[in-house]
Amino acid sequence: MSDAAMPTQKSPVPRPVSSVTLADVARVAGVTGMTVSRALHRPEMVRRDTRERVLEAVRLTGYVPNLLAGALASSKSRLVILLLPTIATSIFTDTVQTLMATLERAGYHTLLGITGYSIAHEEVLVETLLGRRPDGVILTGVDHTDGTLNRLSKANVPIVEIWDVADRPLDMLVGFSHEDVGTAVARHLLNKGYQRFAVVSANDPRGMRRSRAVINELTAHGVHDVPLHLREAPGTLQSGREALIHLLSRIDADAADLKSGLPDVIVCSTDTLALGILAEAASRGLRVPQDVAVMGFGDLSHAAHAYPTLSTVRVDGVAIGKHAADAILNRFKTGAVAGDESLRIDAGFTIIERDSA
Repeated sequence: MSDAAMPTQKSPVPRPVSSVTLADVARVAGVTGMTVSRALHRPEMVRRDTRERVLEAVRLTGYVPNLLAGALASSKSRLVILLLPTIATSIFTDTVQTLMATLERAGYHTLLGITGYSIAHEEVLVETLLGRRPDGVILTGVDHTDGTLNRLSKANVPIVEIWDVADRPLDMLVGFSHEDVGTAVARHLLNKGYQRFAVVSANDPRGMRRSRAVINELTAHGVHDVPLHLREAPGTLQSGREALIHLLSRIDADAADLKSGLPDVIVCSTDTLALGILAEAASRGLRVPQDVAVMGFGDLSHAAHAYPTLSTVRVDGVAIGKHAADAILNRFKTGAVAGDESLRIDAGFTIIERDSA
C-alpha cells in the first residue's frame, strides 16, 4: 500500500500530567503562595500592582481557584446571593450592574436567583442557595413566606431588602415606597387636569400596590369607578398592546367615535406596558396625548426615545445598588450581626414629564 493510501493517524491530544496549582501561579507571578491566596480571596489586603500580577499569572496558567477550600479555611465563601423577580425586563439592570460591580471590586461574587414574582419560589431558592454558605443575602421586596423568614433568621448573615420599604425589615433596607409613587402620580395627573382614568398593571405585588395607590388617591379626590386591567407579570409590549385593545373593545359601539369613549389618561405599572400601549395607539391612528395620554413607571432607557416620548417615574437604580452593596460590605467589615447596625435608606423617586402625558 502506498503512503498516499495509508489512513492518516491523528496525534493524540496532549494531556497535562497534573492540573495547575497555586504554586505554579506563584512562580509565574514571582510572589509567594500566600500572596496568591490573599490576592484571590482577600484582595483588599494586597497592593493593586501585586494583585494585577497575580491575576495575569492566573490568566497565563489557566489556574482555577479552589473556592471551596478557601471558604473552608477562612469560614468565608466570598459569595452573596441576590434574588430578583425577573430578568425579562431591564428595570432592575442599573441596580444589578452597580451592585455586582461594587461587590466584585471588594472580592465578592454574586449568585443570582430568579423568583418569578413568587414568594413560594423565593423560599425554595433561599433553602437551596443557603446551602452554598453565602456571606450575605440580598432580596427584592419585603414580602416573604414564614419558611423564608425562619431560614434567614437561622442563617446569621447580613440581609438587605431592596426596591421596597417596610416598618419592620428583616435587617437592612434600601428602597422606596410604592404607595407613595402611586399617590404622587395620581396627584400629578389630577393637577394637569385629567378627569377620566384607566389603570393597566402587571399582577406583580409591587406593581399592584402602585396601581391601587393611584386608584385610592383618585377616589379620595372624587374620581370613582377607575377600571383596573391586570396583565401577567412581567409586563410585555404585547400585553400592553392587548390592554389597549381590551379598553377599546369596551367602548360603546354607538359612541360617535373611539376617542370619545377613551379615558383621558392610562396609568401603567411599568414602562414596558406603556410602550406597548403607545405602539397600539399609533397602529390605530390614535394621537398621544391628544386622544389619550399615557403614563409609565421605571424610566427604561428607551422611554425617552419612544414616539411620543414617555412620561414616567424614575427610580435611581444605581443608588439602590450602591447603597445595598456598601451596606453589606460594611457589615462584613465590622462583623456585626443582623439588626446591630440599623440601615434604612429611602432612595425616593422622580416624576419625569415628557410628551405622552
